[in-house]
Amino acid sequence: MRLVIPDSIDLVEFFGPGESNLRRLEQVFSDLDLHVRANQVRASGAPARIDAFVKVIGELKKLSSAGHRINDETIDRVTSFSADGTAASAVMGTNILSSHGKSIRPKTMGQHDYVKAIRNHTITFGIGPAGTGKTYLAMAMAVNALQHKEVSRIILTRPAVEAGESLGYLPGTLNEKIDPYVRPLYDALHDMVDPESIPLLIETGTIEVAPLAYMRGRTLNDAFIILDEAQNTTGEQMKMFLTRLGFGSRMVVTGDVSQIDLPGKTHSGLKVVQGILDGIEDLEFCHLGSKDVVRHSLVTKIVDAYDLWGNAE
Repeated sequence: MRLVIPDSIDLVEFFGPGESNLRRLEQVFSDLDLHVRANQVRASGAPARIDAFVKVIGELKKLSSAGHRINDETIDRVTSFSADGTAASAVMGTNILSSHGKSIRPKTMGQHDYVKAIRNHTITFGIGPAGTGKTYLAMAMAVNALQHKEVSRIILTRPAVEAGESLGYLPGTLNEKIDPYVRPLYDALHDMVDPESIPLLIETGTIEVAPLAYMRGRTLNDAFIILDEAQNTTGEQMKMFLTRLGFGSRMVVTGDVSQIDLPGKTHSGLKVVQGILDGIEDLEFCHLGSKDVVRHSLVTKIVDAYDLWGNAE
């Protein structure tokens, strides 16, 4: 089978520096004989495997044409999608936000479903382990909604779970005291918004970053509200937060029920909320797993190992 890479695709980017992407394809399809000459790829081997290779190359061409960077990770994900009968370009080609010369897109089916749920529901829960993009994708959706004037402000909040030190006894001003709790939200925000504009956006109230306790007694209208680290809320705090919802607003609640830092036998609001709210219209629970981890490949193995250990316990 001979496959032609169209002239509209940069061959160096498609095949990678020093043909590194071709080397990866040779590893994935080690049972095929692959050769590249100019813009043509020749594949020899069993018909079923050639068909699989053709599908992968076809999806890679679509992603490349859409501006997606082709690398080892992309090839592995496209191959996995194709093996499951899913068009990778339909999942990974969904552009949420463009910032600093790069596009933010879902990279897994779980992430794709999560983004779709946020678009289609007023309240969405994103529950899953570290590295699955729960907070990052929610933040991208919030910035997208603000840019398209779907909301007038973004509110980012986390519970301030204390580890031996009370906020009142920490040195510094109030902002300096709460900074450690909200810093991860700032980090994600800096990836998506011009850092120089963030102080002005905060000063004008367009973006608000605050501990969860600051939400009490408020009604949040025309806002995109993200509650991060929700596994560290109590049942009462979760109810308080959800009932802040005002007109024209959307909420995303993210958390990892395997990393609860609440003291003693305090029950996590995130663990009990699904049993309370399951089945309510315009509210969706999305569960992400180790297959949705998009950090270093070792993180996926760590998550799986801890899950196995937890089940054994």
